[in-house]
Amino acid sequence: MKFDTLALHTGVEICPHTGASSVPIFQSSTFHWESLDDTPKFDYARSGNPTRAALEHAIAALEGARHGFAFSSGMAAITGVLLTLSAGSHIIACEDVYGGTFRALTKVFTRLGIETTFVDTTDLNQIEAAIRPQTRAIYLETPSNPNLRVTDLAGAVHIARDHGLLSIVDNTFMSPCLQNPHALGADVVVHSATKFLGGHSDVVAGVATCNDDDLAEEIYLIQNGCGGVLGPQDSWLLMRGIKTLPLRIRQSQATASQIAAYLSQHSKVHNVFYPGLPTHPGAEIHQRQAQGPGAVLSFDLGSSDAVRRFVEHLHVPIFAVSLGAVETILSYPARMSHAAMPEEQRRRLGITDGLLRLSVGLEDAEDLLEDLEHALRKI
Repeated sequence: MKFDTLALHTGVEICPHTGASSVPIFQSSTFHWESLDDTPKFDYARSGNPTRAALEHAIAALEGARHGFAFSSGMAAITGVLLTLSAGSHIIACEDVYGGTFRALTKVFTRLGIETTFVDTTDLNQIEAAIRPQTRAIYLETPSNPNLRVTDLAGAVHIARDHGLLSIVDNTFMSPCLQNPHALGADVVVHSATKFLGGHSDVVAGVATCNDDDLAEEIYLIQNGCGGVLGPQDSWLLMRGIKTLPLRIRQSQATASQIAAYLSQHSKVHNVFYPGLPTHPGAEIHQRQAQGPGAVLSFDLGSSDAVRRFVEHLHVPIFAVSLGAVETILSYPARMSHAAMPEEQRRRLGITDGLLRLSVGLEDAEDLLEDLEHALRKI
């Protein structure tokens, strides 16, 4: 099936007990055993819940995977996957990784004896050069957050397989609607499902998918053993959000392309980062591995003073953490998503005090462009 159809028909959309067109919210913490010898499919909600199981089936189908897992947040999904690694392991990660992931890798996993080397993964040679005898995984974001750098997924996965390494891809920015890392050979795909999958700024969730049965058992061991599972209410909200994912992505992406083109020609804007622009250094690779440039872009106004004046005169977008919602969200990475990253490293990566990230929503494109122009005039 085409993705638009699959988003609505993953095989779990109808309640098998009642025929209801929406999977029920099974608000239960425990489940009855018919007998001592008849172990039920669900016994305790941390270990499994019918609503969560339906979501996990759906996200696996959308990503083209055999197994899906729903966690209480994107970071719970990311750390849940990384906790399958043993103490003493070494990870190679893209240097411009999401700030929350950077914090986990540098402040949490180091306590477990798991070290990370951050490299520019757009240069595959740097990935090769960073491999050690203890290396066990390569962690990627493409496009990356917030400067939308593009990594050649097929090339990076090839390196991982040659060296027996786990390849993990954060697919939050693209969603399975636009990019399918498993089709390019990635072992694990993770999402902050709070973003495009949920799409309505009303749920915090994370998901992970994989194809390998043994790896799936390991991820489930961490999910169940550590307990960072998604509740049934949030699982239901996430399934509802997924049903409109293709439509939301298409409209947001179309408007984002217009805004990126407009900003790239504006005298007050120093730089625009968006893989849909022909000037983007990773545009060609992105076109090969994704079905569109997405709905997130970043642009640099040159200074924190310019950002302050711009934000004060902007009316339509909300100024907040997060992305991927029906409303347009403007974020300030230096103080929001990447506040956990040391200032020196942020500056080296181009995450300047003048950088803003814009996640384009479903508002009328002309309204957004007029609002942006109004605010830019105040700089």
